[in-house]
Amino acid sequence: MKKVWTFILGLFIILVLVSLLFFDFNKKDDKKLQKVTLAEVAHTIFYAPQYVALEKGYFEEEGLDIELILTPGADKVTAAVLSGDADIGFSGSEATIYVYNGGEKDYLKTFAQLTQKDGTFLVSRKKFDNFKLDDLKGKTVIGGRAGVLPSNL
Repeated sequence: MKKVWTFILGLFIILVLVSLLFFDFNKKDDKKLQKVTLAEVAHTIFYAPQYVALEKGYFEEEGLDIELILTPGADKVTAAVLSGDADIGFSGSEATIYVYNGGEKDYLKTFAQLTQKDGTFLVSRKKFDNFKLDDLKGKTVIGGRAGVLPSNL
């Protein structure tokens, strides 16, 4: 009789352990992702690492659900962050300075320097083996946004 009770108790312990392992491995990830809305002033190649991380799910692995929104213009990025429509904004610091200098109590904190150089590239339909700036004379150049370059050189 003692052997039967030992067998039943052992079987019961094994069933409990197996069921605990089963439920632990099969339960859905209960941790919720923290939603972060990111406003960027422009889609640019300088943010390529961010776009790759978004596409590959690296932010989700760190518990973040990133919503990327385009808000063209530093003033619009600033407005989106100040209004609460965005949690974070990528733009130049000029709008932050304007808000601060305007005496506002609620102003943005600027941090990091994501890019050090101008985000402008010169591309051509035609290959130039030995490109020189003189090659642009008489050509039409389309600026990325108003005020970037004159349209005719």
